[in-house]
Amino acid sequence: QVQLVESGGGQVQAGGSLRLSCAPSGRTFSSYSMAWFRQAPGKEREFVAGIRWGDGSTYVRDSVKGRFIISRDNAKNTGYLQLNSLKPEDTAVYYCAARTRGLRLDLNDYDYWGQGTQVTVSS
Repeated sequence: QVQLVESGGGQVQAGGSLRLSCAPSGRTFSSYSMAWFRQAPGKEREFVAGIRWGDGSTYVRDSVKGRFIISRDNAKNTGYLQLNSLKPEDTAVYYCAARTRGLRLDLNDYDYWGQGTQVTVSS
């Protein structure tokens, strides 16, 4: 069983930045794909960005492309989501998720989830 531990959420003003971190406990990410989803109040959980751990290939949803950057640090076995130029509409709980093999955009394809971290952007 993989447990994902997230950190890095918080409250910032519009235009600010945050960095979210996600690390698995008791296992390495080497054969997994990792993704970030978010869920705003009253809305469905949506895919934000993902990375295939093995080759580092990434995919970022259009609405955050150019502002959010997903990356990984193999040595630390940790994935990151850098949130830049934040907007109030980015306010949500952000979840880290992982699955074996390829990257997918559907949350139902993910087996492991973190507890979520709140990101609040004020105008």
